[in-house]
Amino acid sequence: MEPGRSKPAANKGSMKLRTKRLKLEELSLNDLDTIHHLHSLVQTDEFNTLGIPETIQVTELLLTHWIAQQKTTPRVSYVFAIKLIGTNQFVGLIALILGKPKYKIAQVWYKIHPDYWRQGNATEALTKLLEFGFVHLGLHRIEAGSAIENTASIKVLEKVGMTREGIKRKILPIREKWVDNYFYSILETDFEQNIANLT
Repeated sequence: MEPGRSKPAANKGSMKLRTKRLKLEELSLNDLDTIHHLHSLVQTDEFNTLGIPETIQVTELLLTHWIAQQKTTPRVSYVFAIKLIGTNQFVGLIALILGKPKYKIAQVWYKIHPDYWRQGNATEALTKLLEFGFVHLGLHRIEAGSAIENTASIKVLEKVGMTREGIKRKILPIREKWVDNYFYSILETDFEQNIANLT
């Protein structure tokens, strides 16, 4: 492991990643209310394919599924709550979903509460998750997508060093419309170069 890179910390069986300002914690049922609130906001639903949940039970089913995936072997899904160090305030969600082991590939997604937009939180959390994927999971390639009008998310993806590879036409079902999606990726070598440039 390179200097300055921290190992994922275990706490009562729960994985945690930390940055300067943030901690990424695995989910529990205690996160239900904050996740349901996040998913119910009009602002965070603008580019969301899930849609606003009709009831908290819908969110509970999703959260229960994510928690169950924490215990699977081999593990293919890592969904974290992003929280502020010190205050423990809920900032949002971020996830790394693994593909076929042979290809050493994964996808990332994130959703940040509007109170914490434009503060660098998504960039900071995503950078840490990329490090986790490449350094600790040995991935070769990590991918992400963004609706073409989601300029905030596009800025985050490009800021962490991801490259736009193309566009998928009419692939996202958002509010009963089909929306185009930009396709991004970053390779292990790209990430290593970005880290080298920052040190």
